[in-house]
Amino acid sequence: MKTKLWEKENNVTPHWLLEFTAGNDKLLDIELAEFDVLGSIAHAEMLAKVGLITFEEYSFLKAELNAILIAIKNNEFVIEDGVEDVHSQVEILLTRKLGDVGKKIHTARSRNDQVLTDIKLYTVSEIKKTISLVNELFRLLISKSEEHKTVLIPGYTHLQAAMPSSFGLWFGAYAESLCDDMEMIIAAYNIANKNPLGSGAGYGSSLPIDRSITTELLKFDGMNYNVVYAQMTRGKSEKTTSMAIATLAGTLSKMAMDICLYNSQNFGFISFPDSLTTGSSIMPHKKNPDVFELVRAKCNRLQALPNELTLLINNLPSGYHRDLQLTKEILFPAFKEIQACLKATVKMLEEIKINKTAINDEKYKFIFSVEAVNQLVLDGMSFRDAYQKVGAGITSNTFEFNGDIKHTHQGSINNLCNDEITKRFEKLSAKV
Repeated sequence: MKTKLWEKENNVTPHWLLEFTAGNDKLLDIELAEFDVLGSIAHAEMLAKVGLITFEEYSFLKAELNAILIAIKNNEFVIEDGVEDVHSQVEILLTRKLGDVGKKIHTARSRNDQVLTDIKLYTVSEIKKTISLVNELFRLLISKSEEHKTVLIPGYTHLQAAMPSSFGLWFGAYAESLCDDMEMIIAAYNIANKNPLGSGAGYGSSLPIDRSITTELLKFDGMNYNVVYAQMTRGKSEKTTSMAIATLAGTLSKMAMDICLYNSQNFGFISFPDSLTTGSSIMPHKKNPDVFELVRAKCNRLQALPNELTLLINNLPSGYHRDLQLTKEILFPAFKEIQACLKATVKMLEEIKINKTAINDEKYKFIFSVEAVNQLVLDGMSFRDAYQKVGAGITSNTFEFNGDIKHTHQGSINNLCNDEITKRFEKLSAKV
């Protein structure tokens, strides 16, 4: 039995060539197995409805494909030695059971549109998982923002203590950042969530297929209509998704950096239970934030994804090229990495301890200088004169301020607008 969909009679391909061209596909294709079967079930139903196979043949194919699906979900599905990829393995299993009926599954379908469909279904599924984790982190950040909204901390510019901030602002800032990240994620979802099945090798088919049937069965929002463009989305969907992942990674990386700083003795704004930090082999006092150091590092790497995909696909003309096989090696691990970082961040933030008195340190005295200037302005003095007066007090070391913060405009210390931010996030989440 042939183990490659493109194999011809009396064609012996050198082993080294097969090994080189297959690359990591056998390992990565396990991720696609469920979607390959779901795509095949939809394709078989369409073939029956347009009369290319009988409904009896469809029932046989569906039963065997469902049996394969159960094996996949039970972690019993394997791509056998000598079998090139998941598509070949599924067809081999069908042919072993059903003979000539099994061979009909590839009617009006190319491996090109088959893998493209699998990747799009996979991407949509992984984006949904990612959105669920983003949702969990968002809720936690808003909760922490409300819980600690009256706790002041210094705000920094140029890494110099600048003006009063608060944990309400700090947690809420990252919650709102996730709103913008969701915009990117949803854009990637919308681009991926279109059906390419039926585009064949990239130029359609002379067989009377109906692509609207598989679009509906696979629950795609629509289809990539032009068959040439359908193949052009291979790489484009992955690149768009990588941009969304990179944007989200940027938020997590920045927050991780803040946490590493705030956790240090020089800042002392936050801490974590000993069980969530690591020690040193020679320094018994160390409590290192290794989780967030790794979140920072992993997310910095993830921000390189769009560039990596750009370099891979940038000079390819239209049509399928084997270069595109490597997009799986970039995208699939990226989903696992960003999801792991989201989970770890949530677990850590659930246990964060807030220092409510950090602001009382004498070194933060002058961050209230702008408050003093503004108070003089409210009392009728011009801003420039008020600025000079407070500056003179700082220079002569006579500056004093009672620490009373009166920030009331939208998005400030005493008016966080967390409800508005939450409404925006929920509106975005509802689009998926």
